[in-house]
Amino acid sequence: MPPPEPILLLTRPEAASRQFLTALEDAGLSGFRTLVSPLIGIEVTGPLPDLEGVGGAIFTSANGVRAYEKLGGPVLPLCFTVGDATAEVARKAGFAPKSAGGDAAALVGLIIKEAPGVPLVHFRGTHARGAVAERLRGAGLSAREAVIYDQPAQELSAGAKAALQGDAPVIVPLFSPRSAAQFAGGARGGAPLIVAAMSRDVAAALEALYVTRLEILAQPDAIGMRRAVIGLLTDFGALVKPRGSVKG
Repeated sequence: MPPPEPILLLTRPEAASRQFLTALEDAGLSGFRTLVSPLIGIEVTGPLPDLEGVGGAIFTSANGVRAYEKLGGPVLPLCFTVGDATAEVARKAGFAPKSAGGDAAALVGLIIKEAPGVPLVHFRGTHARGAVAERLRGAGLSAREAVIYDQPAQELSAGAKAALQGDAPVIVPLFSPRSAAQFAGGARGGAPLIVAAMSRDVAAALEALYVTRLEILAQPDAIGMRRAVIGLLTDFGALVKPRGSVKG
């Protein structure tokens, strides 16, 4: 009897999970099942701050860009993003983003190097890491932050819980310490559990959760995560047909 197909469990918000899945399918990956069970919701809260005199936007997630758009935010002359995936969403919103291609530290470094002589605003969610605006002010730049959306926690779906109690290997990409800690708190079962963690901080947040295989990304960005997940899926029986390359 052939082994069961691996299950890809996506726990990011719905839009981000679907975008991630599309990138895998565009790379020609098949022979696996997918479950989308967001652990974090996205609720636009606003309001936008007074933007008089503001010359640039800082985004550390695609959700920040989408919330800014929904609130009717104008396209500002400057735009800085934490990574290429966020930059792609910002570009579609009309910005000309400069991507740090990494994490919050890389973003702060990029902005300090650019040394923009205009006030900047970091548009972010209720839960954020990196103290971007604070660190920029510490470097002598004019920067503040605006919380424009919330990220309420959500439980794993019944389907996700059932998969974790089954026999098929479950592959879970985890992008943040918060989502990793929440997953660890709700994951119960005996299925082989394979985790791709964006960073060591993400892996540490899993604490005592039993993981059959843990891979910590050497390249902590969207492309690195997609490559890691493709590698794990193929290791556990998925197939790759050469239909293109992994998209950023």
